[in-house]
Amino acid sequence: MATTATNRTLAFLTSSPSLSFIRSLSATPLLRSNVKISDEAIFTSEHVEMRGALNKLIEKEINPYVDEWEAARSFPVHSVIKKLGEGGFLGPTRDPEYGGLGLDYSYSIAIAEELGSITCGGVPMAIGVHSDMATPALARFGSDELKKEFLAPSIAGDVVACLGVSEVGSGSDVASIKTTALPKKGSDDLVINGGKMWTTTGTKADWMCLLANTREGDPHRNKSLICLPMNTPGVSVAKEIKKIGNYSSDTAQIYFDNVVVPRKNIIGEEGQGFTYQMLQFQEERMWAVASILLPMERIMQATVEYCRERKAFGKSILDNQVVHYRLAELETELESIRSFLYRLVGLYVAGHDVTKLASMAKLKAGRLTREITDSCLQYWGGMGYTDEVPVSRAWRDTRLLSIGAGADEVMLSIICKLSGTLPK
Repeated sequence: MATTATNRTLAFLTSSPSLSFIRSLSATPLLRSNVKISDEAIFTSEHVEMRGALNKLIEKEINPYVDEWEAARSFPVHSVIKKLGEGGFLGPTRDPEYGGLGLDYSYSIAIAEELGSITCGGVPMAIGVHSDMATPALARFGSDELKKEFLAPSIAGDVVACLGVSEVGSGSDVASIKTTALPKKGSDDLVINGGKMWTTTGTKADWMCLLANTREGDPHRNKSLICLPMNTPGVSVAKEIKKIGNYSSDTAQIYFDNVVVPRKNIIGEEGQGFTYQMLQFQEERMWAVASILLPMERIMQATVEYCRERKAFGKSILDNQVVHYRLAELETELESIRSFLYRLVGLYVAGHDVTKLASMAKLKAGRLTREITDSCLQYWGGMGYTDEVPVSRAWRDTRLLSIGAGADEVMLSIICKLSGTLPK
């Protein structure tokens, strides 16, 4: 019985493209290779230069080690963040006084898109949390003292940041969080109690941008964002969470037991944390959309090449109309997302509130990545169900996009609310 199964496996592998060929597919040219980055409406030669420099760093310092990091379910986040900081990739929009470049948000999107060159999802996700999800409110509303203590070293890559919003019973419903940071009697300190869930880089981060209730009352007006050093007594990692994807990025559950921090660590105005976090979500959602463009291109191109080589019933898989038509549909959908994103970024740079459009873009991108990776995995057949090919990694990594930073259903709720279509 076992011998028969083994023979069937050997027969499959010998009739399939070689594993070395399969592994090489992640380096195949992109579908849009005839379109220059500088031809896009929001990008200039400066964006191209920045992306080129980042790509060189990725190909030298990150991609050669991705498989090793994925197997270890961990990567040297401090080392990677430091290299990115030295290259000027962690604060393109931030004030030069704190180490930023003072550029507009299109440069953050250019970096987010280029980080998609990394051949896994976990590493770019951790980078994005550090640069574009934990620091926007601090950069915009924080005091000079807080910016010098937390923002400047984050931009330089000297420290690693994480974001503490979700809790065990409060994921996308941010207003319902239970963690408190209440005034300590007889002092100007806050005492934090509670916990956070799904904290990216939570086991390794140096500081957290924490959302907590700082008083009683309206759940939309009783919260504050707080800069919390992770080595403060009372902060503990309850456990590292095992996930179905994004292996190289650690995710933790964090507990706070009578953690004392100065009241001055509140970002901006006390009680405005919910509003600040909603503003941070706009950038987080645009960043997330940009980060999937190159991976989806890469997976579709790899699938084209694999299906061209793989034979069944006397012809290549790609020769079947249902296959090449489906791939054409998916490529068209991806290009529509790209165009949507670039329009969205242009409006944001011009100063418009893009909450509704950012929610639409994230909703569409999350659903499309599921379509692309699932359809492509199907065309890889049995090989798609192994860890030997890039499509399976993309399939499990990108599933998070429809859940994190607000689930699809929350995006729909926001869109309906802002469109005036919610039941009254």
